[in-house]
Amino acid sequence: MPRTKSDEFSFVSPAVKYLLFFFNMIFWVIALILISIGVYSRIVKHETALACLTVDPALLLMIVGILMFFITFCGCVGSLRENICLLQTFCIVLTIIFLLQLVAGVLGFVFSDKAPGKVTEMVDSAIKHYRDDIDLQNLIDYGQKQFNCCGGISYLDWSQNIYFNCSKENPSRERCSVPFSCCLISKEETVINTMCGHGVQQLEYLAAGAFINTNGCIDKVVNWVHSNLFLLGGIALGLAIPQLVGILLSQILINQIQDQIKLQNYNKQHRSDPWS
Repeated sequence: MPRTKSDEFSFVSPAVKYLLFFFNMIFWVIALILISIGVYSRIVKHETALACLTVDPALLLMIVGILMFFITFCGCVGSLRENICLLQTFCIVLTIIFLLQLVAGVLGFVFSDKAPGKVTEMVDSAIKHYRDDIDLQNLIDYGQKQFNCCGGISYLDWSQNIYFNCSKENPSRERCSVPFSCCLISKEETVINTMCGHGVQQLEYLAAGAFINTNGCIDKVVNWVHSNLFLLGGIALGLAIPQLVGILLSQILINQIQDQIKLQNYNKQHRSDPWS
């Protein structure tokens, strides 16, 4: 029997199909990179000293990477094979993640008054583990340099660390000191004096201000967040748009495939019973 125009016609748009495929392929590659970084971090650092954080960053990278890998795999194979089951899985999971992010954002806004207390606990824990891990040490030093701050609430928070503790019983050479990242460094200085914070905890607030940044990092970070709300909002929007695009494209492709199946069934029925 010769092919008719209805046999050649297809509701499935190649543009939508391959756009969704390449869209997922990009994030599939990103997922593999995240998994690789997470696995490498866990292998190199058998025991993470970032105990001050709620979740191990390496473990978090692996979880996010594996989840992205599963979702994008469903999107890639589902779009290429025009598989409704895989495309629906991709669409439903992506929608759930998007809604969970919205709920997390709303809860974060509603319970924002409790955030400073949690952040203070994390900073205090980070200060206590400062010398336990070089990565944590570099992270704290970078933050204190970037925000020109010292400690969580003030520079005296460094007394919580066993090496910088200011008690008379402390035998450490760094007793009553603070890390060099707290220091006021002049642009003219070519060599950084790593001992510039030695003994500053014994000084009064104004006297210590001549050598180090005395203000805590928590207030500095909060002020930075308040002054960069548009930037943070843009980042959140940038994370939401790809998810919405993926949901939209997958739903369009699902509808097109369903219409194509109906057309094929209609053609089969009329071939077998031309009088119907």
